[in-house]
Amino acid sequence: MGIKVLFADDEQKMRNLVKMYLEKEGFEVEEAADGETAISMARENDYDLIILDIMMPEQDGLSVCRSIRQFSHVPIIMLTARGEEIDRVLGFELGADDYVVKPFSPRELVARVRALLRRTREFGSKQTQEENVLRFKGLSIDVAARKVLYEGEEIALTPKEYDLLLFLAKNQGKVFTREAILERVWGYDYFGDLRTVDTHIKKLREKLSKGPDKFIHTVWGVGYKFEVT
Repeated sequence: MGIKVLFADDEQKMRNLVKMYLEKEGFEVEEAADGETAISMARENDYDLIILDIMMPEQDGLSVCRSIRQFSHVPIIMLTARGEEIDRVLGFELGADDYVVKPFSPRELVARVRALLRRTREFGSKQTQEENVLRFKGLSIDVAARKVLYEGEEIALTPKEYDLLLFLAKNQGKVFTREAILERVWGYDYFGDLRTVDTHIKKLREKLSKGPDKFIHTVWGVGYKFEVT
C-alpha cells in the first residue's frame, strides 16, 4: 500500500491542485471539505499524514488539530493564508508538526510532506532497532512502542514532542542550543524558526508536570538539557 494522506480544505480548487501534485508523487489522497468531516475521516482511517487548512467551516483547522490529537499521533501540517506568529505558535501548541503559509508552491508542500514523513520514519526505525526502555525516576520511555509513562500512567505526546523528549533524554545532562535541537530533531530541511523549539519545550514541560520531578531545564543564554532533579 502507498502513503495515505488526508487533505482538508473548503476550497475545491485548492483540493484539486494539492491532490494532483501529491498523487503525481505517488501519494494516495483523500479529501475533506470541512472540519467535522476531517475529524470523522481521521478517526475512521489510518492516515500516514494529514494536511489541514485553518480557515474551514464547521470547525477550523486548529480545532480539528486539537480534536485529532486526542486520539491520534499522525503527523499534521497546517495550511493557512494567515502568517502571523501567533497562529503558528498556536498551531504548534495544539500538536501540529509543520506549518505552510498561503500562497505557497505546491512543490514546496510536497517537499514538506516528504521531509516530515522521512523524519518520522527515520526516528521510528532507529527506535525499533534499540528496543529498550529508558527510565528516569518515575518517567519511562518505551522506545520500541513510542510510549511515555509517568508513574505507570501514559502521557499523550505528539510525534514531534516524543522525538524531542527522546533526543534530550538519550543525551541526559548535555546542553543543546535551539539551533542544535532544531537540526537534530527537525532535520536540516526544516523550514521553521527557533521559536518552534521553545513552543515544543513548553508543551512537553506541561505534560511532564504530573509529579514533583523536573526533567527539562533551561540553561540561560545557551539552550536546554534533560536532567532529573
